[in-house]
Amino acid sequence: MPTSLAKSFGNAFWGISYVLRTQRNARIHLAITIAVVMLGAWLRLDMMQWVPLVLAAGLVWTAEFINTAVEATVDLASPQEQSLARIAKDVSAGAVLLAAAAAAGVGILILGPPLLSRLLP
Repeated sequence: MPTSLAKSFGNAFWGISYVLRTQRNARIHLAITIAVVMLGAWLRLDMMQWVPLVLAAGLVWTAEFINTAVEATVDLASPQEQSLARIAKDVSAGAVLLAAAAAAGVGILILGPPLLSRLLP
């Protein structure tokens, strides 16, 4: 693997590590992701049921990472409080909330029926 490609992957993994180490909400997303995977495995979901779950989780993770990047960029560009800086941060946080709500809806639709049939035979 060329050095520049290895460095790019190294930088990406450092970014993932940074988000997980510094962002409380990312750790919450991680716990929920693990719980969904464990529940899906316990329910023996088929491949087509996993697809929307993986896409929904990927959407939340992507939004969280972009939110972290936006917050860092805004803090760098505007260290003092300004209304436009706050708008940028709040809107990017809102995007994460919307992604998480959509993912929760997908989770309920996919996991709910087989979970109910397991718990209420």
